[in-house]
Amino acid sequence: MPTLHETIEPEKRVRRITVLISGSGTYPPYLPSHTVLLPATLRPPSQLFTRTLAGCPSLPKLTSGSNLQALLDSSLTERLPNAQVTFVLSSRSNAYGLERAKNNSPQVPTAVCALKTFLNRNPGSERTDYDAEVARLVLESKPDLVVLAGWMHILSDAFLDILDGRAAPPAKPALPPPLPSAAADAEKSHVKASELQQSETRPSLPPPPVHQHFPIPCINLHPALPGAFDGANAIGRAFEAGQKGDIEKTGVMVHRVIREVDRGEPLVVREIPIRKEETLEQLEERIHEVEHQIIVEGAKLVLEELEKEEAQEAAELTDKINKLDVKEEEEKA
Repeated sequence: MPTLHETIEPEKRVRRITVLISGSGTYPPYLPSHTVLLPATLRPPSQLFTRTLAGCPSLPKLTSGSNLQALLDSSLTERLPNAQVTFVLSSRSNAYGLERAKNNSPQVPTAVCALKTFLNRNPGSERTDYDAEVARLVLESKPDLVVLAGWMHILSDAFLDILDGRAAPPAKPALPPPLPSAAADAEKSHVKASELQQSETRPSLPPPPVHQHFPIPCINLHPALPGAFDGANAIGRAFEAGQKGDIEKTGVMVHRVIREVDRGEPLVVREIPIRKEETLEQLEERIHEVEHQIIVEGAKLVLEELEKEEAQEAAELTDKINKLDVKEEEEKA
């Protein structure tokens, strides 16, 4: 009997995570003077500032990108081993998550693809063309996983088909001179050359894989239980229902992204009781604390599934090759 020595091992590398955000945050120079910020490396994901005066109207906005921060802080730790955020794409140029990516160590490349700007630069284009362009930018980052962390646009089949490998991405558009957007956006833009141009990749980041594997899993974080409060303002609607006595609990979930909004397979679900004595802001704070936990859990779960699938594929390939070797040796004998 011939000796079987051929073994195909799955690729060992750091998994790449691309995060899509929209955000409504305020860039740090607009912080009130009495706010004290700690470096991102010293802050827990749920704590953006350490001291402030109550009632400052800009402070609630500063949670923008906190779920991204949870992923950044968990990268290459026991919470998210062998995985790292390597690209952040925003639909708004003033999203504070862009600053979080910039301040991370290593710095994470970012890009901005704003819907209005894209449509203005591409006369005759439609919303599906924008979704396809978003998918093209995502593919350029060579991700193993795509995470929607506060992405406020509903993604159509034009996006999903490209990530599933059923459709080819559009050609890279020629970049005209940047169009002026709102004054605030222009002043705070983190992508100076163009809102569609990707930042240069830092050499300290892991290199992209040689091959793009399809389908590329895409997950979303939604602050509601499966089948309840789909779409926007889920927390506010749950709060109102709780105050009326219609529900006693709400929750948070991480689910796979499909065509139907917030209806993909739930991967991680956490229930959160409604307290009639609390304010909407207090409920939001409790929900955000859970979000920071399960967005990491969901990412880890999907990447572990991906590794198992690749190990199974490698084992099947090994078995196939060895059977061919046996057949060849038997024929020679």
